[in-house]
Amino acid sequence: MLMKRYCEGDRRAFEELYAATAPALLRYLVRLSGQLSTAEDLLQQSFLKLHRARASYIEGAAPLPWMYTIAHRTFLDQARKNKRSKVVDVGGELPEQAADLQGKPHEGGDAHDNSEELHRTMEALQSLPPSQRQAVVLIKLDGKTMQEAAQIAGTSTGAMKVRAHRGYEALRKSLGGKA
Repeated sequence: MLMKRYCEGDRRAFEELYAATAPALLRYLVRLSGQLSTAEDLLQQSFLKLHRARASYIEGAAPLPWMYTIAHRTFLDQARKNKRSKVVDVGGELPEQAADLQGKPHEGGDAHDNSEELHRTMEALQSLPPSQRQAVVLIKLDGKTMQEAAQIAGTSTGAMKVRAHRGYEALRKSLGGKA
């Protein structure tokens, strides 16, 4: 109903839609790009694209998968534009949101050891092909079900399972069997 009101030009509906969806989309983009500032820019670009494409929205369809698709394609467009395989600068600091991935220090270890492990994990995640990275981010980091992730990615559940499995295997290999 909110999306319908927005498509009909209700400004208040857009504000409500933005407030309800922007935090989740931002978290998703931070995990894809590896940088908060980049993710914030991508979020704004995504909402601009959404605004321009609102006439193509199919009334009654779930808006969130459509919005995730726009955000993901915006990320891919930016990555292609930058003409580089890694979007994150692994020499710089990790985004603040990565702290929620860090968890507690391992027994016998300290926070510094955990920080290095997180850095290696984020680096390995960024090295995955975009479809595998998307699968891992949606399922493991965003907690989406396989069906929800497939819907967001615009693919079948079976294809999403394959992407996720290949992503997990690549991470396991890259991290020396620790993924």
